[in-house]
Amino acid sequence: MTTDNLSLVVYAKNDLRLEDRPIPEPGPDEVLLRMAKVGICGSDVSYWTKGAIGHFVVKKPMVLGHESAGVVAKCGKNVTTLKLGDRVAVEPGVPCRICEFCKKGRYNLCPDVYFCATPPDNGNLCRYYTHAADFCHKLPDHVTLEEGALLEPLSVGIHACERAGVTLGSCVLICGAGPIGLVNLLAAKAMGATNVCITDIAENRLKVAKEMGADHTVLVKTSDAEALAKQVKEVMGDMPDKTIECSGAETSVRLGIFATKSGGVLVLIGHGPDEVKIPVVNAGAREVDIRGVFRYANNYPTSLAMVASGKINVKPLITHRFTLEEAKKAFETARTGDGGAIKVMISCE
Repeated sequence: MTTDNLSLVVYAKNDLRLEDRPIPEPGPDEVLLRMAKVGICGSDVSYWTKGAIGHFVVKKPMVLGHESAGVVAKCGKNVTTLKLGDRVAVEPGVPCRICEFCKKGRYNLCPDVYFCATPPDNGNLCRYYTHAADFCHKLPDHVTLEEGALLEPLSVGIHACERAGVTLGSCVLICGAGPIGLVNLLAAKAMGATNVCITDIAENRLKVAKEMGADHTVLVKTSDAEALAKQVKEVMGDMPDKTIECSGAETSVRLGIFATKSGGVLVLIGHGPDEVKIPVVNAGAREVDIRGVFRYANNYPTSLAMVASGKINVKPLITHRFTLEEAKKAFETARTGDGGAIKVMISCE
């Protein structure tokens, strides 16, 4: 086995380095993975450009990357579910398994979760990485490693749609047409939504959303959320009963409240400022439920089944590809959005 474990490491704000690290040994219940494909998430870019996301602060060097898939290179002594050469999607959050949240099946809320590339936990944008075997999902032969890496953002979309209660015939507004907005579009359509509108400030992203199945698009040109809500209703022919906010922008959160039909649900995914000014009394008076989303729980099997069956096609999300050696250029592309970048994929092979 090669001794090369090239890794992309963020040291602090605006300090990104490619460096060689030791190849780790898997624990008894872990596998050593030869990493294959890793997508760049907005959180990876934020840790590089800002050094933090909310209370998650980079205080020591951290390997980036958590949207990933790889090949089993070695198994721990207790591992029986995987074998050498298996291709797997990596579910990046490994919880404690014993706290009240884990026992209730909401392990995404576990306070002791190890989550790739969330300080202080190292990610897997590297050649070799060890991970709990039971959080590695074996891929069918016809599902590519790139598709496996995209199960991570897709799981966010499926979890959000479940939290919103999207079902057959749902009328859905999605605020933001970035990667997370687009996977929510794919998930909502697959779960039976028949009228989906997506908003964004960039025309090129709305064009992609239309190509991926959006029924309507709205280009945001104003910060007047009430005016935008009226525009959404006019375009959709009705107020949405489910709204999924993916940007974190204050105007967008306000739009979510004003636009959602009375008795409907607004789900918040986007992480913007810690505090935003919103018309919460309007939501309360109209019984608009506001629900949060934090990652996902028990959604990887569904995501994999939807991709494997062809019900969801995530391939159009990938707009740019780079090698691990080109990781800094890849991150710059993801940061600027040059060339219409939506999902930038890095090959670690």
